[in-house]
Amino acid sequence: GMDWSGIFIGGELQIGRVLVGGLLAYVTLIVFLRCSGKRTLSKLNAFDFVVTIALGSTLATVILPSRVGVIEGVVALALLFALQFVVAWLQVRSVGFRRLVKSDPALIVRDGRLLEDALQRERLAPDEVLAALRSGGVSDLQQVAAAVLETDGSISVLRQPPSDAPHSTLGNVRGAG
Repeated sequence: GMDWSGIFIGGELQIGRVLVGGLLAYVTLIVFLRCSGKRTLSKLNAFDFVVTIALGSTLATVILPSRVGVIEGVVALALLFALQFVVAWLQVRSVGFRRLVKSDPALIVRDGRLLEDALQRERLAPDEVLAALRSGGVSDLQQVAAAVLETDGSISVLRQPPSDAPHSTLGNVRGAG
């Protein structure tokens, strides 16, 4: 008959290694996250996002049976956090680097009208914007004084004030004016 054990157990029994490796990697991740602050798990910019994806991938590699040892995995995690720290540090201290890493917020809806040029520039389909507005509780585009595509990829919606309220002004968002 056929030996089905290989499907459920990779080669030799590696459950112990998975348990020990997983526990160590998890503890390491928690320690690094506590040291690096909230920003690591935020969606502040592309680099933060890439680091989050890479952390997950590295964690999986360490936990699951592979040729990568736990120590190498811990070193890889440490490297990712170090790179992220350097990127964050450079952003705070260098305007040029900050411009390279972060995008500006962009105005995509004004006074109930989708701004077509802005949508094209930001590579957004009108449907995507409308879906984001609906998930923000806006059923009608006319209710929107302005919508801004934020640097983290989320969309902020500023509703039209009731007709008797004074109109508020928008801050300096690229595309306004």
